[in-house]
Amino acid sequence: MAEGSPRRATARSAHVRGPARTHARESPPPSAGARACPAADGACAPKKSYPVLFRSKREAFAFIHTQREALALTRLCALYRVTRAGYYAWARRRPSAHAEQDRKLLSIVARAFHAHAGVYGSPRLVRALRADGIAISRRRVMRLMRLAGLRARAARIYHANPGVHHFFNQHPNRIRRLAVQRTNRVWVGDITYIPVAGRWRFLAVVMDQYSRRILAWTLSGRRNTQLTRAVLNAAIRRRGVGPRLIFHSDRGSEYSGSLFRDRLRQLGVQQSSARHGPGENAHMESFFHSLKAELLHGATFETDDALRRALRGYFQYYNGHRLHSSLGYRAPIDYESAVA
Repeated sequence: MAEGSPRRATARSAHVRGPARTHARESPPPSAGARACPAADGACAPKKSYPVLFRSKREAFAFIHTQREALALTRLCALYRVTRAGYYAWARRRPSAHAEQDRKLLSIVARAFHAHAGVYGSPRLVRALRADGIAISRRRVMRLMRLAGLRARAARIYHANPGVHHFFNQHPNRIRRLAVQRTNRVWVGDITYIPVAGRWRFLAVVMDQYSRRILAWTLSGRRNTQLTRAVLNAAIRRRGVGPRLIFHSDRGSEYSGSLFRDRLRQLGVQQSSARHGPGENAHMESFFHSLKAELLHGATFETDDALRRALRGYFQYYNGHRLHSSLGYRAPIDYESAVA
């Protein structure tokens, strides 16, 4: 018995041949948020293409061009729904004036990015470039960083619960509603810990809240009132005691101990303490987050001297060069000079 009648076979053949006479339209490349369509043989798009979001065929061709040595052109074009003829036409086309400008700007953006140790995102990079006389928009910087694979360093810092300290009514939070209008009005201090060759080292820091300038820092193997008193004395030697100076910290025993409180009383400095945990010493919490994300995250230190050198370099950079959004994208030392 025949598998099918001649009429049905003819109709089937006509149906198969029909699309061959129609010119297939070139499908657009994957848009933002869409995955690249897999090739017919089940191949997947190269890993490096994610999270690249091709907004135009030009971007798809540019990416394919970077992958020519790793994969065949026919396969790449199939993966990203473009034609080989389109790619060759793009490759023969002379770069536009805008593309040439992008190429030059990309090297400038990359140099600025690496000059700041990879910690600047697009907002700070734009400010830094404009300060150097380069007129560029944030959107363009974001696009160039995306094409070059430049991403600012950041870390998700785990904040352990420090426990509940006893409340000392004689040291309330004196800065909660205080509008600070000058330097040497409020200093803030805190302590963090850093591993060195399997042991903890404790870093105590004092900051001027108004200008965000780091006034002093001390590193020790013990967390006690001697550490906090030593960093306080170092800040006093650098700045002196301003009128009605307030020193704000958390309620740790290193700041509530008699050795530290007596030194504040001797200097005529008012003591202020956070009452409700995270957030009431936000300036220091923000600084330590930056320190860990930009310097300590992923780094190892085998000796105290190596850690001290790294910290010394970072504090010089932080005070003299790092742009702060809260200061109108100026460094603390420049900000103090401007408002003096």
